[in-house]
Amino acid sequence: MTAMGGHAEELTALGPYRLRGKLGEGGMGVVHLGLDGAGRAVAVKVLRAHIAHDPEARARLAREVTTLRRVQHPLVAEVIDADVDGDQPYIVTRFVPGPGLDEVVRTKGALAPPDLLRLGRGLSGALQAIHAVHVVHRDLKPANVLLADGDPVVIDFGIAHVADDVRLTSTGLVMGTPGYLSPEVIDGGRVSEATDWWGWAATLAFAASGRAPFGRGPMDVVIDRVRRGQCDLDGVDARLRPLLLAALAVDPRGRPGTGEILDALDRYAQGDPATVTIPVQPLATRALPAGRSVRAPEGEAFTPYSPARAYAPPPQADEVPVAYAAPLVQYVPMEELLPTPEPEDVRPARPGRRSGVVCGVLLALVAGALAFPVVAAAVALVLAVVARTVDRNRVALARRRFERGPRRSDGFVATLSAPWHLLSAVLGTALAAVLPLLLGLATAFCAGLLVPSADGSPSPGSLPAVGAGAFVALLAGWWGVGGGSLRRGARTVLRRAVPASHQLTWVLLLLLVAVGLAAWAVRTGAPQWWPLRQLPFGLPV
Repeated sequence: MTAMGGHAEELTALGPYRLRGKLGEGGMGVVHLGLDGAGRAVAVKVLRAHIAHDPEARARLAREVTTLRRVQHPLVAEVIDADVDGDQPYIVTRFVPGPGLDEVVRTKGALAPPDLLRLGRGLSGALQAIHAVHVVHRDLKPANVLLADGDPVVIDFGIAHVADDVRLTSTGLVMGTPGYLSPEVIDGGRVSEATDWWGWAATLAFAASGRAPFGRGPMDVVIDRVRRGQCDLDGVDARLRPLLLAALAVDPRGRPGTGEILDALDRYAQGDPATVTIPVQPLATRALPAGRSVRAPEGEAFTPYSPARAYAPPPQADEVPVAYAAPLVQYVPMEELLPTPEPEDVRPARPGRRSGVVCGVLLALVAGALAFPVVAAAVALVLAVVARTVDRNRVALARRRFERGPRRSDGFVATLSAPWHLLSAVLGTALAAVLPLLLGLATAFCAGLLVPSADGSPSPGSLPAVGAGAFVALLAGWWGVGGGSLRRGARTVLRRAVPASHQLTWVLLLLLVAVGLAAWAVRTGAPQWWPLRQLPFGLPV
């Protein structure tokens, strides 16, 4: 035995198991190579000593035991033993004598098509077994897949979700690698089988290309790419790309189902493209007049997949048989180490950007600057502060859920931290506005030289000069230094405030406002600098 209160790293024995070295570790615990009483190798996952007394952490460990015991499949590491009530809680699972998929790809490069097909079929069989007992893994990624004689074994159910259980989290638990957590997991939304098929596609994309599909970098940047569906599938076999692209759709309803994925894999195995057929939507059909005949078009029955379209629930296929005698297994969770280039801003199309509404707001602000420059500038600054506050709050919430998992207190914590995010947004907006303001003033002066007043003197306060300066300042603020937070926050606000079905209405309304303000400014003949009595250039009004 050993002292139960020591750190997991110092343990040499735990219960009837002798510990022979550390295999890996995460935010929740440390995984050791252990030997049972008969000298057989096992994997012992030990809860970290500093969180072992956290009731939520113990509940999470017990939940993982319950989850794993419900899943019986040769390609899923099952529980052998567990003690979740002792002074030092632990789980014992099979030992998988094989490296992690991430390590294999890092050292040997992307998998060849036959190995990729073996990986895809093995993981699909494991997922079907997991889903058959109403469990969603939620964190399928290369580090949670071990290769035993070439066959994948799924491990680490630390954040798995059971359909009829309450979601639990543990303090300090790292909730997975952000580039492999689906959009609904990141946002704390409802998880489903489609969540795991998203992880399946992201894992296969990594294995097929040797690069993380959503790149690397700061956590909030990667999370933003996941939310927008900005994946990089360059280097993936062109025959497999349509299937992965479909399964990585941001909206779970737009992803193919189990049956469609398995059928597409079969086509890929036969050397054909792994295309996904979009079913006919009932609401889009109508009866043809009697006597009218329609000739079906010739050619391949495939429509390129659009991730914005929803799939009808597909029939479930039979479980893929796996010719694999489960060896004595283990579990080596590893963090992804492979450096990857930034992905190009390509497929799939970014959902919900509200670009038309954004352009309408910018035009309205430019027109407002023609009529009331000071008021328009104040409105622009207020909108920028609101957008940055929303973005900071959203990123903080995502980081909190990433580190600790979704909690009932998330909304309360977000409300308490709102004043701090507001202050940070005010300071950030003030700093970010300096360069756009200087560029706007410089543009107004240059335009004033090109369009002088009646007496030939420069007129930086004229309508053309003010309009040009406002346009340049707004573009510099939107796309310039610090504009990333502004753009993300603005689109988040617009997605909530403007339903997709009302975008055209809002665009037309904003255009009417812009035209009205511009017409009023032309009628008055000069900008109204209220509440100022003097132009910013030191010239009299």
